[in-house]
Amino acid sequence: MYLIVGLGNPGEQYKKTRHNMGFQVIDKLLKKWNVILNKEDFHSAYTKCKVFDQDVILCTPLTFMNLSGQTLIEITHFYKISLENIIIIFDDMDTPVGQLRIKQRGSSGGQKGMQSIIDMMHSEEIKRIKIGIGRATTPVIDYVLNVPNKEDAELINQAQDRAVLVIEAILQHDFNYALSRYNK
Repeated sequence: MYLIVGLGNPGEQYKKTRHNMGFQVIDKLLKKWNVILNKEDFHSAYTKCKVFDQDVILCTPLTFMNLSGQTLIEITHFYKISLENIIIIFDDMDTPVGQLRIKQRGSSGGQKGMQSIIDMMHSEEIKRIKIGIGRATTPVIDYVLNVPNKEDAELINQAQDRAVLVIEAILQHDFNYALSRYNK
């Protein structure tokens, strides 16, 4: 079983912000796969579905970004999901706007949601898809909690569409295939 988690902040006021890249990719997957987040538990909204013959859980934590690890520890223990089948999607200021970075492991790079997950899961061996939002031009908190301008929003939207393709490639093939094909 795969667990695909999009990081973000719950609430309408955060829906289109830079910090909600993960939630936005989950929304695209839900639409493409014609499923809805129909369960609330583990401090999250989630759904279970079957895609490309794989059992998949799509999940958005209902904690705020900095507490995302709480959801991961609860849902992975309940469903007995191994670290190798977890994929986290989140925004990254160290990646240029509209670029994707796909990694098998590593530090959080300062992204507090990912750091919470690493801390709670006691491992940096967690696959991730980082969507570039570019370096902050205002105080960081203001930058990530604001809506990108039209030009950046278009680049980010394209990156999110590529993230959907990455996830589908992982489910159809494997992580290394997706890494070699999309991590450019």
